[in-house]
Amino acid sequence: MDVWQKELITGLLLFLAVSVVGGMTGLFMPLALVLTLGMLMRQLYQINRFERWIRTGGRAKYPKTSGVWEEIYYHVYRIKKNEKKRKKKLGKMVDQFRQSTEALPDAAVVLGANDEIEWANKAAREVFGLQQSDKGQRIPNLIRFPEFIRYLKSGNYSEPVILPSPVNNRITLAVRIIAYGAGLRLLLAQDVTQLKKMERMRKDFVANVSHELRTPLTVLKGYLETLQDMDDGESALLTTSFQQMQGQTERMQHLVDDLLLLTRLETQQKKTECINVPALLSQICKEAETIHGKASAPVHAPYLHPVGNLPKRIEARIELSLESDVNIMGDEQELRSAFTNLLGNALKYSPEDSVVKVRWYRSNDSIVLDVEDQGEGIAAADIPRVTERFYRSEVKRIKKVGGTGLGLAIVKHVLMRHDAKLNITSELGKGSRFSCHFPAKRICH
Repeated sequence: MDVWQKELITGLLLFLAVSVVGGMTGLFMPLALVLTLGMLMRQLYQINRFERWIRTGGRAKYPKTSGVWEEIYYHVYRIKKNEKKRKKKLGKMVDQFRQSTEALPDAAVVLGANDEIEWANKAAREVFGLQQSDKGQRIPNLIRFPEFIRYLKSGNYSEPVILPSPVNNRITLAVRIIAYGAGLRLLLAQDVTQLKKMERMRKDFVANVSHELRTPLTVLKGYLETLQDMDDGESALLTTSFQQMQGQTERMQHLVDDLLLLTRLETQQKKTECINVPALLSQICKEAETIHGKASAPVHAPYLHPVGNLPKRIEARIELSLESDVNIMGDEQELRSAFTNLLGNALKYSPEDSVVKVRWYRSNDSIVLDVEDQGEGIAAADIPRVTERFYRSEVKRIKKVGGTGLGLAIVKHVLMRHDAKLNITSELGKGSRFSCHFPAKRICH
């Protein structure tokens, strides 16, 4: 039988007994009042015992009782026991997590909503010089590098920030922040000292080799020109050999020049001035038309001429459309190199009777340069890799095109130095469009 049924039956029997005795003695009301007060006092006593047991956290054995109160004590005790088991299990999981993160070679710091330190592993304490007592301190007060503080405030954590260790400037760290939970962030720092050292060695090697090659190439080129001047043309084999050697020497010279340019882009300080991009593009297109031997289409510039007064487009290879007079801050020589490479590639990889469209315009919060051709296009699998150094697509082309394989790598580095991005859209057999997106903060007057 259920305890509540027992309690109810007991109460009914007591009430029945009071009714019988009260009916026989005529004292029903006084006896009923005494019974009610007795039952109330008993419940108050039980509530008081229960409250005192709960106040101690329910850790001790619950007091002996009977009836429904014994059931209440038992259920509460069982809940507390299960909670204790769960807490112990969670504690073990937390300990295992802390032990595993303590063993991580990379630094890990949990940051709160206000950049305060909530937890840090052993590696973080070593490379950042953090102490156990720093818990609750704001991380910008302890890591005071300006680039790190800007990175932390920016909210854009797609790329890591590179900075030296606060306790040892010979250690280079790649710091990344990952947001999770309700306002929490995980700061991860990886030691990339060896990686950066190898990268510097590679850059130095390329720069040194390129510099060393310039002298012998200059000597070879000079002697070849002398021999070509002395060639009387009587030996076809000799003439052809001189021409091939001259072509390969020039190709090597272009390769060395491109490698040196890449080295300068990676090592030199940025120079900024206000660049008249429309004028620069006009000049580049004129130079390209001279090299390729065809006139370009008239410039379409609505801010200079009414559209209705523009002359009709004549047959041409380059169609320049200047839809904005916006200038940007940057390095003119670097931008010239990037734009020339894009236009040169478009002309090389498209049919001679096709048009290459160059467009300068404003789009929402960016300024865009589009270079569009009607060439053979690029396979979708190759698009992410075409900006790598010396990368060559496996697609068999209709015509062989010479080059150093560094043009788009130069474009990518120049755009990175100007806070810009390169977007490539292409389809095999239909052509390609290269779009350079410059942020609005680069606009100047």
